[in-house]
Amino acid sequence: MDRNRLTMLTDFYEITMANGYFQNGMKDKICYFDMFFRRVPDGGGFAILAGIEQVIEYLQNLSFTEEDIAFLRQKKLFSEEFLDYLKHFRFTCDVWAIPEGTPIFPGEPIVTVRGPAIEAQFIETMILLSINHQSLIATKTNRIVRAAQGRAVMEFGSRRAQGYDGAIYGARAAYISGCSATACTLCGSEMGIPVSGTMAHSWVQMFDDELSAFKAYASTYPNDCILLVDTYDTLHSGIPNAIKTFDEVLGPLGCRPKGIRIDSGDITYLSRKARKMLDDHGYTDCKIIASNSLDEYIIRDMILQGACVDSFGVGERLITAASSPVFGGVYKLVAVEQDGAVVPRIKISENVAKITNPCYKVPWRLYDKQTGKAIADVITLHDEVIDESKPYRLFDPEHIWKQKTVTDFRAVRLQRPLFKNGECVYERPSIEEIRRYCAEQLDTIWDEVKRFENPHTYYVDLSQALWDEKQRLLCERSSSANI
Repeated sequence: MDRNRLTMLTDFYEITMANGYFQNGMKDKICYFDMFFRRVPDGGGFAILAGIEQVIEYLQNLSFTEEDIAFLRQKKLFSEEFLDYLKHFRFTCDVWAIPEGTPIFPGEPIVTVRGPAIEAQFIETMILLSINHQSLIATKTNRIVRAAQGRAVMEFGSRRAQGYDGAIYGARAAYISGCSATACTLCGSEMGIPVSGTMAHSWVQMFDDELSAFKAYASTYPNDCILLVDTYDTLHSGIPNAIKTFDEVLGPLGCRPKGIRIDSGDITYLSRKARKMLDDHGYTDCKIIASNSLDEYIIRDMILQGACVDSFGVGERLITAASSPVFGGVYKLVAVEQDGAVVPRIKISENVAKITNPCYKVPWRLYDKQTGKAIADVITLHDEVIDESKPYRLFDPEHIWKQKTVTDFRAVRLQRPLFKNGECVYERPSIEEIRRYCAEQLDTIWDEVKRFENPHTYYVDLSQALWDEKQRLLCERSSSANI
């Protein structure tokens, strides 16, 4: 399947609604949609945004082929006028988004789309699919990377991913969020992500004995020799044979071993024993790599218990975000244009968490000028400006008695324009630039927010004007419902 031809990767209701808008004279009605999420995976304090690049690629390739039109015609649901409209479809929306690699929080608009109803509604699925998946993996990865406390983490998850796109874009998100390399070769060739790999147990089993397997590998890759030592017996066979290989093959060539990998057993115990054995034979520079169903909690405990591990290969629990596998981003209508004015729209639910923030709006981040740390995020109406020269009052939108006045701060608009009238206006950063930006932005988040359990709550507040407008709409709808 051509990954650039994804126009029809949409929920069918987006097409039926598009036809409905067309038939009811609403195809050119200008509306505003926000994409946001409601809950941080794993009970964490923040998430990391990824997937914007794929949204841009999708929107730049958005058009209907003759095959697409023929398929829809077969459904006998759509008028020929509507199908002709799709045949000549051109994307014309304005799109804003928070940059990839930014720490993000529940409730704030990640992506805002303004444009004709058919177009803005139609792109819902791909925006959600791209950002939900990659933000989920980026968020999980960063937890694992932080647990490793400066030790390298390699993404090893391709074979356990949910499909090939899950492997490819999962590896991309993992690299953005802190992984040092991936085992996915395609990501190296297409995206420039560093690739890494050693050997499988089958290499060792292919030979008559372990020592022969190790010597053959060392002879083939003398400058990049990492041996998998747990095929038979890590301490009594694997490591002794690795040391013998280093002595008899690499030594005469003037090469040093790059490392050993342990993939089973009590890795904490085995790594301590392995470290002593390697050091006793003069291989203090030989790294120890650990793999085998690792996650942030296992890695954290290994380090606390004194594991002598230099880097980690993490697969299934990273690439699937196994402990919390749904990101939960949503895409909601927040305003329409009517008689030259922007008219807010709100969704109301008995589940308070599902009540939306109405209006065309802008998310801001306030930074303390002295520490450089993020204080809080604020969502304002689109035409509001936060004046840095004056004290600014923050208040919890749900518990309004919780208030704080901040001074000596810097206010930054979080979103950047991606598309103007359907044309891309965003200077797309390289994956290395996104990765560096992510690391820089993470430094602005307090450690208390980064705790794995019971993190400090980082507040996303509403401006007074936006809060007032939301309350007005809630009261209006409540009064209308009671009539």
